[in-house]
Amino acid sequence: MAAKTANLYARIEPDVKEQAEKILAALGIPASNAINMFYKQIILQKGLPFAVKLPATKPVEMGALSQEELNAEIEKGYMDMLEGRTKPADKVFADIRRDYGP
Repeated sequence: MAAKTANLYARIEPDVKEQAEKILAALGIPASNAINMFYKQIILQKGLPFAVKLPATKPVEMGALSQEELNAEIEKGYMDMLEGRTKPADKVFADIRRDYGP
């Protein structure tokens, strides 16, 4: 008769583990169930259930920019504001609090 469960031992960064388990606890999902769900998705997708790739763009390091590059970034932000592609700060922070808690 085959075992109903198998043990999995993995090393993970303590901070990553703590943050993930806090979210899982809020969802009412034990870590072992989440790992089992992840493995089942790997089987269903025949690979990782998400794209593993470098982001198309990375955040701009303002301190590493030349004066010309900094001016161009400021100009882009200004154009975004003029064309309505921005959100008020209070809305952004409300969204962050809603998604990640206080």
